[in-house]
Amino acid sequence: MLGPVILAASRSDRMRRLVSAAPMTKPVVDRFIPGETVDQVIPIVTDLTDKGLEVTLDVVGEDITTREQATAARNAYLRLVEHLQPLGLGTRAEMSVKLSMFGQSLEGGHELALENVRPVVEAAAAIGTTVTLDAEDHTTLDSMFAIHEELRKDFPQTGCVIQAYLFRTEEDARRLAANGSRVRIVKGAYKEPASVAHQDRGEIDKAYVRILKTLMDGTGYPMIGSHDPRLISVSQELARRAGRKLDEYEFQMLYGIRSDEHLRLAAEGHRMRVYTAYGTDWYGYFMRRLAEKPANLLFFVRSMITKN
Repeated sequence: MLGPVILAASRSDRMRRLVSAAPMTKPVVDRFIPGETVDQVIPIVTDLTDKGLEVTLDVVGEDITTREQATAARNAYLRLVEHLQPLGLGTRAEMSVKLSMFGQSLEGGHELALENVRPVVEAAAAIGTTVTLDAEDHTTLDSMFAIHEELRKDFPQTGCVIQAYLFRTEEDARRLAANGSRVRIVKGAYKEPASVAHQDRGEIDKAYVRILKTLMDGTGYPMIGSHDPRLISVSQELARRAGRKLDEYEFQMLYGIRSDEHLRLAAEGHRMRVYTAYGTDWYGYFMRRLAEKPANLLFFVRSMITKN
């Protein structure tokens, strides 16, 4: 029951100020967000890839209210591409973007987001890597999928994210699996009403498995976004039944969560990608990580209590 409360807090300016001002917030945030600048995160990329892992990089920030902020977000990703180029990692270091950062919620937002994200996708392709469009709340998804479809005309490797808790996702998955898309499946981390999303965790897990089976049986490239040991085992079995080789799907987990499991899966020959966020506007991202897993909240509370 804590998840919805925390998700509501993620939109609260008062809670943002309270959490940001707490003395022990930064050390805990650092567990999930290893840097505020691209110069700080590049050594993390090098360390992870040296260990046989892959990464997807997210410049955090969602509350865009002006076109100037959207342009700044685009430029932040272009700077990231410039820093990745000398590493020569190709698709071992890709990027994840939230279209809200590119102005999707502003007036004329669909066209603005497409205008801003296209140069990032082009720059990524020029250094041999790609971009995945993150899913946000359900009201943004038609726009996100339309932008995904448009980008894939020139950059078919562009990925997208689907969320198992939404009722619409099973149909979305069938469409994406048939057209050969790169698709990350996650459970979902936004506060959605019962009219559009499963509310029971068990039902979400069942939907996740049904959707993943559709992706595994399709012609695309499934990316399993989960830390759940049961779902990881199920994913491996579904891949086996679908006749997929180890390089025909991948696992994705968040930086700072189950790091030993990252290494175990990579050692077994799986493609294991670490979702690594960085930036100064970390609050919304951080609060959703707390909402996703009670253990994350407990870790935070204990740190606050024992700050001295």
